[in-house]
Amino acid sequence: CWQAAVGTLRCGSGTRGAACRKRRVCEFFVSRRSLSLSGTFFHIVHRAMPFHVMLHRGHRNHVLSTSWSPTGHRFLSADKSGTIILWDPATGKDVRRIPSAHKSWITATSWEPLHANPACERVISAGKDGLVRAWNLRTGRCEVTMSGHTDGVEDAIWGGEGRIYTASRDRTVKVWSGDGKNIGKLIRTLQGHGHRVNTLALSTEYLLRCGPFDHCGKFADDAPTAHAAAVQKYTKYRAAQPDGISERLVSGSDDFTLCLWHPAENKRPVRRLTGHQQAVNHIAFSPDGRYFASASFDKKVKLWDGVTGNFLSTFTGHVGSVYMVAWSSDSRYIVSASKDSTSKLWAALPGGKNAKMTLPGHADEVYALDWSPDGAGVATGSKDRTIKIWRH
Repeated sequence: CWQAAVGTLRCGSGTRGAACRKRRVCEFFVSRRSLSLSGTFFHIVHRAMPFHVMLHRGHRNHVLSTSWSPTGHRFLSADKSGTIILWDPATGKDVRRIPSAHKSWITATSWEPLHANPACERVISAGKDGLVRAWNLRTGRCEVTMSGHTDGVEDAIWGGEGRIYTASRDRTVKVWSGDGKNIGKLIRTLQGHGHRVNTLALSTEYLLRCGPFDHCGKFADDAPTAHAAAVQKYTKYRAAQPDGISERLVSGSDDFTLCLWHPAENKRPVRRLTGHQQAVNHIAFSPDGRYFASASFDKKVKLWDGVTGNFLSTFTGHVGSVYMVAWSSDSRYIVSASKDSTSKLWAALPGGKNAKMTLPGHADEVYALDWSPDGAGVATGSKDRTIKIWRH
């Protein structure tokens, strides 16, 4: 039985559906003791009371992207007006503010993986202005601007193999170098979609998120030990890949399709995946990289093989568009967020077409959700201005 074990966390203002349908603005820190939503930090063990709310000195417009640093010592937020703010989650104070990072909406942010750089100080931001920028947050300076897209950039991920991936409304996915002096150099353009590309998912994403932490969420405070742990986990993951491809990429588009890519080898998709009947909103790989799930405006969640791209199952039950999906840490379950004001729990494999459980309680559309890396809780964020924390 799932229940809202920690109560309801109330935020100060609603979020726009058009802006939030493909953005992660609700995200657990790896230890699961902290949660963020649109510039508000909640301490989970303190039930429904936020321990830091950034208002008068924070964002003055809709927060569209949030992300924890790989070590969890810093937190980044970006908004509709093009402002980036770096926060200290322990105090709630802003550490660095970049007021004009982009000329328009910032749609995505992503940190450089810890195994690639122990300094943990670089991040990329993508905007509706068609630009992708790499920032050094210690100095506050832009190191490079990537300007190859001809329309707004919808998503961006800093991968584990020294590459940056960006998806755009111009129907392309671009691969850039993320290494040292060559950062920002265009490697190749991936073409295969017939409409704008909404979302990206990377097979290593969960590993990059949890790299320096063990299965209990413990983290070494000294930087060298944390870096060594991240390197060890990533090296072990690479050696275990069955096809020799260390990083696989999947993109979802308004053309109702997904494309599976081997971005290090080919600019054409390995496989074009059809089945959805409306635009694809979000894709998420399972933590073990063996599967990925897709969410669509067609009210369905689909499950695919993460290596071959083979279709596995369709989950039906939502009566509204599905905005987002998240996996349990053991890769056995999926949870989805929908316009119908509910979240649903699905068994991946072996599973069925029907939901194992429906998580009701929100009074309006559920835009964002996340499953804590330790598997103990799910957070859902809604247009009703509340966050609910669910525990089995």
